[in-house]
Formats: sequence, structure tokens, C-alpha cells
Amino acid sequence: MHRIAAIDWMRGIVMILMALDHASGFFNDGRIFADSILLYESGTILATDQFLTRWVTHLSAPTFVFLSGTAIAISAFYRHEQGLSQAQIDRDLLIRGAFIAMLDLVLLSFFAGKMIIQVLYAIGISMMLMVLLRRLGCRALLISAFILLLGGEALTMWLLAPNGDVPLWLALTFAPTFGESPTVLYPLIPWLAMMLLGWVLGEWIMTQQQNMALISRQLLIGGSCALLCFVLIRYFDGYGNMLMTLEGNSFVQWLHVSKYPPSLAYTTLELGIMAIILSLLIRFEPIFGVRKNGPVLVFGQTALFFYLAHFAVLGVLSLVINRGGLEQAYLVAILTLIILYPICRMYRTLKWRYPQSLLRFM
Repeated sequence: MHRIAAIDWMRGIVMILMALDHASGFFNDGRIFADSILLYESGTILATDQFLTRWVTHLSAPTFVFLSGTAIAISAFYRHEQGLSQAQIDRDLLIRGAFIAMLDLVLLSFFAGKMIIQVLYAIGISMMLMVLLRRLGCRALLISAFILLLGGEALTMWLLAPNGDVPLWLALTFAPTFGESPTVLYPLIPWLAMMLLGWVLGEWIMTQQQNMALISRQLLIGGSCALLCFVLIRYFDGYGNMLMTLEGNSFVQWLHVSKYPPSLAYTTLELGIMAIILSLLIRFEPIFGVRKNGPVLVFGQTALFFYLAHFAVLGVLSLVINRGGLEQAYLVAILTLIILYPICRMYRTLKWRYPQSLLRFM
């Protein structure tokens, strides 16, 4: 299967940002975690350096989910071209989705010491649902994604009892919960909408393989439109940010958007930025070429393995490095990337050597 380096680069960029965010969680005493009306107290002063460090990493999760949809759409196309039946493609999607979701529900929850449901749950269950949803066709998927994103806040607020506990079914689908157990950070439905958009992009790339310049141009237009929507949402300061209204007109306040659950403002901002960066990377790919062992490319081609391995590295480093401030987080993030690069290269070599092994699910 021909890989599109720009997609791997994009994924590699956000894995690096994710490592910074989690290094900050492990080592930064001043880390800001106020990306939800359930976490933020009105009037709290948001230190600019801490806020921007947290904010820049917001790009990670939407891109990770979106490009997972793109990747499985491209993979399904090539596998069908190679003669695999739709039933075989469905089976692999189900197995891979279940495997990814169980990593959250079993492995990461075990090491966290409690049931914690994060992005792998959202990706895994969304993949399993794509077995049925992909048959609807791109137009229906695109419309469904827009409906879920535009109406998500109204539906969430209608289902959520004021000042009440979030029932488990609602936490797993629409609204997060930050209780002791379970902690649900990534409810399914809004993240499924992002995977639907990613799948549509993957299908579109496969129909326009010989015209990547067109894809780049349309991504640039789409990303610019998404950013315009973000500006309008924040300007009118009503619907669209999960009740997190502006407290002044500072740059920080405009960028203070709800990730838990992802608001329309958050989604349009992050996917808009991602689309513009991906558009530029597609244009740069034929100009600058591809370094097979470039760190960003390697991280992007081993994204799920990187995700799991970086937690292990951070855990080990926390045994020998004390918590500190923001500088500590950046230093540990760089050290983590240096450690992970050769490990990810070796894993990629092993995975490509045995393409039909269980490693293909990671």
C-alpha cells in the first residue's frame, strides 16, 4: 500500500505535541487543566505560558481521531483492490477496533489504578461502528458528521441534568465525567463525528489520487472556513462552546475552548488548523521529498505504538526525575522523544517485516 507521507507527518507532529502534554501532566506542577465547564471556575487567571503549552497540544486528539478515519478508509480501499472481500475487511475493522478500545479499558486503566476511558476507547468503538456506517456513502457520512457536531451541544445539554451526576451511559456517549471511577474523558459521539469526517477525506483521496494538488487546495479552503466558523462562534459568544463564555477579549480567553466534551468552537478550531497544516504538507511532499527515517515520519507511522510506549517512558522517568515547572515538562518531553525514536524505528521495521502478524493492529 502506498503511504502518503503528508498524513504520516501530520500524525507525527501531533504525537510530539501529545508527548509534551503528557510530560506536562507528569512533571509540571503548574499545568492548566481547565478545558471544560466542569473543570473551570469562572474568574480563574490563566497564566499565558501554561495556557498556551496546554492549548497547542489540543491539536493532538482531534487529528489522531480524524486521521484514524482517513487511514482505515484508505486501507479498506487498497485491501478491496487486492481482492479481499467486504466481509474480511469488516472482520479486520471489528478486531482492530475492539483491540484498540480494550487497550484503554484494560491495559491503561490497570496502570492508572482505576477505570479511565480516554481517546483509544473513542477510536476503537468508532472503528467498530464504521463496519456499518461506511456503507452509507460519503454524502450521508458527511451530513451525519455535521449534524452531530452542530447539534452536539444542544443534545448534550438536553440530556444532562443540571447539577446532577452523569450516568454511565451518558458519559460513554456525550458528556464526560471526572469521578473517581470510572473517569470518562472521551465520550463516543462527538469523536465519532470526527472519524466520519476523516473517513470521508480518505475516500476522497482515493478518488483523486492523481490530483493531490486539488486535495491540498480543498483542505486549505475547508480549513479556512472552519477557522472562520470558530471566529464567529467566539464573537457571538453564545451557542458553540459548551457554556464556556468569554471573560474579556484577551487572546487567551478567545482560545479557551471546551475539550471535555469537544465543543463546536474546539472542533472547528482544531480541525481547521489541522486541515491547513495537512494542505501545506501535501504541497511540500513532492518538493522536499521524504526522508524514510525522519523522526516525525517514524512517529507518525508508529502512532499507536508511540502512544502506548510514551506512557511507559514517562512512568520510568518519573522515578528518577522530580516534578518542577514548565521547563521541566519541555525537557522531559524532549528526552522522551529521544528515547522513543530508535524504539519506534525498530518496531516499524518489525511490523513491516511481518505485515500479516498481530502487529498490524497497532
